[in-house]
Amino acid sequence: MKTITVNVSEPVYRSFQEYARTHDRTTAELVREAMATYYESTIRRSSSLEDLTPLNLGRVLRPIKPGDDLLDEMLHD
Repeated sequence: MKTITVNVSEPVYRSFQEYARTHDRTTAELVREAMATYYESTIRRSSSLEDLTPLNLGRVLRPIKPGDDLLDEMLHD
């Protein structure tokens, strides 16, 4: 594990300390957890289409046929 120094405002740090104390945790644990959450939700975001949630954009306008060139349609419509 890497040791780092982070500057935060006094009120924010006091809030972390109080929360940690009332939940039987350390302030360092909370900071690590906050950093891990930020990493997972913002930095590490996967760019795979398999990780995306499908969106419902309404009814199908026209069924896809085996010979359809979807890329050409997306780029030129």
